[in-house]
Amino acid sequence: MATYTATVVWQRKPDEVFKDNKYSRAHEWRFDGGTVVPASSSPHVVRVPLSREEAVDPEEAFVAALSSCHMLFFLYHAAAAGFVIDRYEDEAVGEMGKNEEGRMAMLKVRLRPKIEWVGAAPDAEKLEALHHRSHKDCYIANSVRTEVVVEGR
Repeated sequence: MATYTATVVWQRKPDEVFKDNKYSRAHEWRFDGGTVVPASSSPHVVRVPLSREEAVDPEEAFVAALSSCHMLFFLYHAAAAGFVIDRYEDEAVGEMGKNEEGRMAMLKVRLRPKIEWVGAAPDAEKLEALHHRSHKDCYIANSVRTEVVVEGR
């Protein structure tokens, strides 16, 4: 079993009252190896300037994690099947809404990969099989209840 860690750090600014709920939601995600990612609540949830529009929000990170995991398995399975990929670009989209319990949740994530192949590309059936296997193997997809749909572009 592997263990993964992230350190999330938020600090109240000296001039923020906090109890009035008018404090910055900007914070940092710190990962092993020294990577620091500016993070914040989504501007769709907490308006700017209390959120930081250019920072990554948890909802975007969730979509990116699903997309990245799927892509990494897809690259692996495509290589093992003898295909060569020159570029893989996914404009993934997450859809928020109320779940069966009436709570806000990420209801669906659409993975929309555009793949540039070198040489022979898989036919539609093999491409679908590669995506299906990648989705089944994806650790993140196996960890969530969100519907994940792959739509090639």
